[in-house]
Amino acid sequence: MDPAQFLTAPRVTIVAGKGGVGKTTVALTMALAATKLGLSALLIEIEGKSAIAALFDRESIGYEETELSPADPALGRGRLTARALTPDDALMEYLREHNMKRISGRLASSGALDMVATATPGIRDVLILGKVKQLERSGAADVIIVDAPAAGHAISFLRSASGLLDAVNVGPIETQAREVMDLLSDPERCEVVLVTLPEETPVNEMVETAYSLEELVGVKLGPVVVNGCLGDPAPFDTDPADAAAEVDPHVSAAELSAADLVALRMTTTFIGGRAHLQAEQLERLERELPLPQLALPFRFTADMSLTDIGALADEWLDQVRLLVEPS
Repeated sequence: MDPAQFLTAPRVTIVAGKGGVGKTTVALTMALAATKLGLSALLIEIEGKSAIAALFDRESIGYEETELSPADPALGRGRLTARALTPDDALMEYLREHNMKRISGRLASSGALDMVATATPGIRDVLILGKVKQLERSGAADVIIVDAPAAGHAISFLRSASGLLDAVNVGPIETQAREVMDLLSDPERCEVVLVTLPEETPVNEMVETAYSLEELVGVKLGPVVVNGCLGDPAPFDTDPADAAAEVDPHVSAAELSAADLVALRMTTTFIGGRAHLQAEQLERLERELPLPQLALPFRFTADMSLTDIGALADEWLDQVRLLVEPS
């Protein structure tokens, strides 16, 4: 499949997953992949707790657009920008745009915004999704990637509009909620990409989240991303001494110290065991959730750098190219 077509087919891609599976890393990976294709990408943070700003030597990412990296036509690179959306800022902007600037100021100073949110469940999420809809309609970027809340909140986040429509029949809130529902239910405008690790609990939660989103929200699901994959477990089944001899026939177990050989065997046994467990989970995921899988390799580092994420973006693009276009 053509990666550019894959990225731009839905104008908004919402990345969701259980906390700790690397959801934010995958969202940034997809945004960087888009820029490598010469596309402009807008990365939207919802919870605003990521370290993305620091990766680009920025102090923070705010409600207004922040440029993370400029376009570079010579290298065929697109522009990457980011925004951190909050419901309070979205509401204030909405009121200002509808000539209610004085009211917005009073609401903010009086704490009435919290009262409105408490009295109207789901309004905060609809305000954020309404801003995403506005950005999509305005053509803010070729690709809009939304780093959604963790999986538990993701379902209520995406169901917020339908919940409000059940409670409100007229007025601007009803209009906003209906327009958000139109965005979420249109596969040409929006899709959700779920992220997991090849482990039992994250896979269980991904499968449950996927069916809940399809049943309760009606949103299109894209290929799932399996993060932190160790790859084919077969190489780990070979004894380190035999593996060294295959690479260089002049190397033998006798040339390795006993301590080194023990350490190598313990390492390959541990990683090989993990790789086999991962392979089992990937097979189970394929059985239980009939969606294409994009596997991102495990990066052996404690702190992900921009270089690491750039390498993941290259791998992600290679994986997308292997996908078969739907008939």
